[in-house]
Amino acid sequence: MALNFCNNNSLSAITAIPSGISGGALNLISTQTASSSANLSFTSGIDSTYKEYVFKFINIHPSANSDFAFNMSIDGGSNYNTTKTTTFFNAYHYEDGSASALAYLTADDLAQGTGYQVLMAFGDLGINADDSLSGYLHLFDPSSTTFAKHFISTTVGSNNEAAPYVNNDFIAGYANTTSAVNAVDFKMISGNIDSGVIKLYGVS
Repeated sequence: MALNFCNNNSLSAITAIPSGISGGALNLISTQTASSSANLSFTSGIDSTYKEYVFKFINIHPSANSDFAFNMSIDGGSNYNTTKTTTFFNAYHYEDGSASALAYLTADDLAQGTGYQVLMAFGDLGINADDSLSGYLHLFDPSSTTFAKHFISTTVGSNNEAAPYVNNDFIAGYANTTSAVNAVDFKMISGNIDSGVIKLYGVS
């Protein structure tokens, strides 16, 4: 395999990347905007075109205190019930500095469960007008018919209902299926997604 080199010795002097170097570009596939929405479902655009897909959550605001969660489908969205094994840990810090912690949350992980996987836990996100969550979910090689489907997610949310604090939730796992995953659904476990945007990208 040939190696590509930049001809300049200094990064500041590089004016062009060699033509053989590519990759890492985010290609916007679709955007969904919530308006008191029970679900935001992506039922197209997830196929063998890309080996990695990224969902970006921007200012997701709930209608009620609840978990923000997702599930995957192997039948185009007719059923969101893939079998998943996951991990979940959380860090938080109060605005006044009075409390902070980092902990594993067994209540929010799955062990071969088919239910929705929490991406931001109940209580981590407030429902005040200025509360919302943002973050991302990476889904790797969903069209593979050989391997399980790995994913990682990080979310950050504000809760200003009482003592204001910030939460950072970290989730990872896999869908234990060798069938192609071709649809992904996001929702609040109870109530609606009052407002916010989710964007789907393919990584080339």
